[in-house]
Amino acid sequence: MEKKRAQWGSKLGFILAAAGSAVGLGNIWKFPGRAYEGGGGTFLLIYIFIVLFLGFPLLLTELSIGRASQSNIVGTFKQLGHKRASWIGWIGVLGAFIITCYYSHVGGWVLRYVFGYALDGPAIFSDSTGYFLNMLGSHPDGTVSIPWVALLFAACFLLLNAVVIINGVEGGIEKFNKIGMPSLFVLLIILLIRSVTLEGSAAGVSYMLTLDWKAFTFSTFLSALGQAFYSLSIGMAIMITYGSYLSQDEDLISNTSVVCVMDTLVAVLAGFIIVPAVFATLGNEHVGKGGSFAFISLAKVFEQMPGGRFFGILFYLLLLFAALTSCVSLIESIVAFLTEHFSWQRKTTTIVLCLIMFLIGCLYTCSQVAVPLKGIWFDAANGVTHPPFCDFLEYLTDRIMIPVCALGSCIFVGWVWKPENAIAEIERSGKRFRLANVYSILIKYIAPLAIMMILLMSLTTGITLS
Repeated sequence: MEKKRAQWGSKLGFILAAAGSAVGLGNIWKFPGRAYEGGGGTFLLIYIFIVLFLGFPLLLTELSIGRASQSNIVGTFKQLGHKRASWIGWIGVLGAFIITCYYSHVGGWVLRYVFGYALDGPAIFSDSTGYFLNMLGSHPDGTVSIPWVALLFAACFLLLNAVVIINGVEGGIEKFNKIGMPSLFVLLIILLIRSVTLEGSAAGVSYMLTLDWKAFTFSTFLSALGQAFYSLSIGMAIMITYGSYLSQDEDLISNTSVVCVMDTLVAVLAGFIIVPAVFATLGNEHVGKGGSFAFISLAKVFEQMPGGRFFGILFYLLLLFAALTSCVSLIESIVAFLTEHFSWQRKTTTIVLCLIMFLIGCLYTCSQVAVPLKGIWFDAANGVTHPPFCDFLEYLTDRIMIPVCALGSCIFVGWVWKPENAIAEIERSGKRFRLANVYSILIKYIAPLAIMMILLMSLTTGITLS
């Protein structure tokens, strides 16, 4: 007897899970910095435009082929096209696996900082750089060691993910996101109120609302394009997998719209939290992005903020929920493939997979400062280089695997499976897709060109768009 495929227990459960997948660390610690660099309101407008005309159709495409196949990402391309198209799914699975290896360890750092601000706040404020480097194994006396604390918290973070995954789609992932996503929005609102009520924050708010077209450049467009593209979890095997758990009567158009709105809202709120707070405490020249900004620079913001230690705890809880909801979706996409393709048990597969990812991730964390482990890379700007292993993993996924998988999906739907079949799947619930003709043009021509632009710029200029 064929085993019945898992499904979401409710529309809300799916939306929260899909939004949780889309909402990740990049929404919170990269978007505000990119928005500031791109001219504030100018960047916001461009970003929303790109989400509407690129992010929405790409996300809708992945959900539609997932639901049409009712299979994992590799099985999807086999069933809807030809077995030779399964290479797209294999790249998606491998990309999700590599991303989870390092993303789970960064999630462990976030978990460490939740406890750090709660138990050791003064030490963070007195030397935020030293505190961060010490966690990664670099000590004040110049010596380095294996970063056992960071590795321990990464193991704890992965254990939390494993518990959710083992309990299945409805009993684990859906239940977790029904708690995690509302909690994330509550934390966002609390931090937003604290930020915009700081003395001097009005200048930051004004900056984020001002349209300054002199700040618009091609680099601004590329930055917004990359941020929107990666923020929605496109090209990572996630949304195809999540779409495969949808029932046939679900309205894909409205569901996709809500997920895009929620993901964009989190990013915009994060921008209105961080930019005004930095304006009010350190000055606008200190607005930054990425891990070093989140773990080092923001400590100075919380130090000068009334009640800063408490709001520091809330901020890292916010990051923790964002990291967990994204990481759960990454692991689920891999587990779904392994359990269906090889008929393995979910519990055993999850445990073994998390253990392997943890061990590979240890190399990522150790290569930050403790171990001089290198990778190899080539781009037209710098030629052959040997970046730290941690950077190599990110280059491999961000610059090649994710855009190639997304490009393959677009070409597959646009030219192999055909937009007509995607539109028929989208309209299966009975709701007419009024922008079907526009969708066909976007998925056949515009989206592939945009993705190829990301690939080209990443490999010729050496920039990271994610």
